[in-house]
Amino acid sequence: MSSHEKDAQFLKSNAAAMRALAGGKDHQVTYAGTDSHIGKADVRLPALPPTATAAQKASLRGAADGAALWLAHHNPITHKKHCPAPDGAKAIFEAAERARVEAIGARHMKGVGANLEAALNQRYENRQIDAPGSADDAGIAEVVRLMLREQLTGAPPPKNLSMVMDLWRPWVRHRAGEVIDQLGDSLDDQSAFAELSRRLIGALESDLGDATSDQDNDDDQDDNGDSQSEQDGEQSAVGEDASDGDDSQAMDDAGDAGTTEDGEMMEAEGADDGSADGESPNPDMAGQNARNAADRDSYRIFETKFDEVVLADELCDPQELDRLRTMLDRHMENVTSVVGKLANRLQRKLMAHQNRSWDFDLDEGILDAAKLYRVVTQPMSPLSYKQEQDTKFRDTVVTLLLDNSGSMRGRPITIAAVTADILARTLERCGVKVEILGFTTRAWKGGQSRELWQQAGKPAMPGRLNDLRHIIYKPADAPWRRARKSLGLMLREGILKENIDGEALLWAHERLLARHEDRRIMLVISDGAPVDDSTLSVNSGSYLERHLREVITYIENRSPVELLAIGIGHDVTRYYRRAVTITDVDQLGGAVVGQLTDLFDEDSGGPRRRVA
Repeated sequence: MSSHEKDAQFLKSNAAAMRALAGGKDHQVTYAGTDSHIGKADVRLPALPPTATAAQKASLRGAADGAALWLAHHNPITHKKHCPAPDGAKAIFEAAERARVEAIGARHMKGVGANLEAALNQRYENRQIDAPGSADDAGIAEVVRLMLREQLTGAPPPKNLSMVMDLWRPWVRHRAGEVIDQLGDSLDDQSAFAELSRRLIGALESDLGDATSDQDNDDDQDDNGDSQSEQDGEQSAVGEDASDGDDSQAMDDAGDAGTTEDGEMMEAEGADDGSADGESPNPDMAGQNARNAADRDSYRIFETKFDEVVLADELCDPQELDRLRTMLDRHMENVTSVVGKLANRLQRKLMAHQNRSWDFDLDEGILDAAKLYRVVTQPMSPLSYKQEQDTKFRDTVVTLLLDNSGSMRGRPITIAAVTADILARTLERCGVKVEILGFTTRAWKGGQSRELWQQAGKPAMPGRLNDLRHIIYKPADAPWRRARKSLGLMLREGILKENIDGEALLWAHERLLARHEDRRIMLVISDGAPVDDSTLSVNSGSYLERHLREVITYIENRSPVELLAIGIGHDVTRYYRRAVTITDVDQLGGAVVGQLTDLFDEDSGGPRRRVA
């Protein structure tokens, strides 16, 4: 069995174990990015590196166990009822709840405890926590999680944090030791645990623990944080209104993400800039998320001046392009025959659409063999000829929009480049113009847009917070021979970063609308939902995914552009009306050709959608 097959079997078994531990939940499990997110019907776990070590596999099992325990023992309604509104308080509250559900599993199952420990060690391998007096709200939340884990399960903190935790332990114990001791008695009662967690927040930071009552004019808040249960109940109600949908919405709608093998390095950098918890099923644990539905529903862009639309040959010198094209040609030797046969089938289909009717009983043309019997039966009659009649074939342009995110690195992007190359040649022979586009970002973790946001004082809910890079590999009017070298750019190390799909679809869609062809087709090839760590760390977890859904709905219902999609190892049918999912990148060529073949098989004379 190859290493690829072993990894696939491991991921399948890991997903099955997660569902079982969650109590038989049938959530769909995908692997992408570097963190975990839980939705109403799906769970995203971190992607497994191509050459995963035993520690990385154990860490992935720990992430799956953590998600399963969250599904089995966490009630989002109860959580929402008690969760405070301020960002810092909310981060600590959710860290405590995370420690609670993990402690339940670790207490009853030693194997689960070992997996959770492996995941925690992986998370803090390159991450540090500031000492008391210099830590921010996120740092205090991390400390609370580790302290409660130690209290509830007896497990020590990760080795590289042992020194700093020795500093934090007396600091926390002096302020909230009594409350921490009481939390172990309420492990199975989420509501009681939540009440004690609010008291814990108040003891640690009184300005966070009870800040929700500032919105209630009828309550007088006690600054020492040791408010009575009646006051806590009132604050919980106010906090629920203030953060309506904040937790459960993010939990239910959190989308899939895709990053690269550099995920560990990116996560370590994110510790200082407020990026999402690398293991948390709720990306909003970073604390910088929306407070009202109106803000969450509107898609915003913090800055566009750093975005770029660039030709592929402008990102690389000619010598490098030649080298990359040679590399792509070597890869094509293994798959050209298979994809080429499928492309020939598509070509025959297109040619059949263009010439498929005849005129008979003519005086000249091609001899009609079916009428040769007349030579014997009617020797005095003239021979009969036929002529092929050209059927009006609507001018067509096809856009291949390729996901250039880091998770496509390796075989997926190679197969995508090969398929795009062969299709461009095939469709060009049939008189169908092809445009090949790619979308990614210019930098990891936000680039210049994030730097500008930080200089502006980190305003809340900035919207999309990264520099887009949209790449034109082949314009529709350029022949394949001129653009063939550009396709090799996809194999360049470092070109594949993060993906913001919604804006990429709008960009490709606008280019298609500007075309004069009668029929316009867009085929999206992606391996996951949109992900940009910088954007998701300061917005709701479903921010980019929700915008993608809105764009797809618009194109499918109100645009003359015909939209198709192919998901690589990721179910995109929940986004696109006309889509197919493949589990192996070797199926990509067949899926692309099959989708286009089915499309041209349909009745082209049906009603067309128009832009409203």
